[in-house]
Amino acid sequence: MKNTIPDKKTLARASVIYDRLLKRYPDPEPELDWKNAWELLVSTVLAAQCTDVRVNKITPALFSKWPGPEEMCKAEVAEIEEVIRSTGLFRNKAKNLKAASVLVMEEFNGQLPRSMKEMIRLPGVARKTANIVLSNAMDIHEGLAVDTHVKRLSFRMGLTGSTNPTVIERDLMPLFKRKTWGITNHLLVLFGRDICPARSPKCDICELNDICPQNGIEKK
Repeated sequence: MKNTIPDKKTLARASVIYDRLLKRYPDPEPELDWKNAWELLVSTVLAAQCTDVRVNKITPALFSKWPGPEEMCKAEVAEIEEVIRSTGLFRNKAKNLKAASVLVMEEFNGQLPRSMKEMIRLPGVARKTANIVLSNAMDIHEGLAVDTHVKRLSFRMGLTGSTNPTVIERDLMPLFKRKTWGITNHLLVLFGRDICPARSPKCDICELNDICPQNGIEKK
């Protein structure tokens, strides 16, 4: 993915955002419960349009029944549907998880691939999910995961002028050090949930209020 060249003002703002949010969240991690790359991938797929709290409630039973791709590829889609029903969109998620497990076993010797190019070949896995798994479970940084919180905050904070996740990712990558792309995702997600939600952002207690272009009060 070809990066854009940010202007100095945006680069400086991004640096302040990172430093302040890291002070607020000194040890940011995914809120999903996982023990290995496969579990993180499955949990991330299930978290689409579902809360992490809900996903964490059903994955213990899921992983007890099918610990990895070897077990899941032998399961019936209807069985998977029944276990993950409460996560929403369960039919499509079950179909994709089954198909992904089959592909992992047949083409990747039972191990998740270690590149973006190969990861997004898995059914149900787009760049966001691939970035989350690669950065958190494998310490491989090929991009920056853009979910609804990252999308909202990066736009509000003037780090991008786009609402397209692919363009946003391209805009964000040169603003932060490569090794921190995974951490940056966590920081923006956590802050988006706690302080800057889509509705009724808590601007009065926001650590970024003084540099927020959305509020029109950025101080020079």
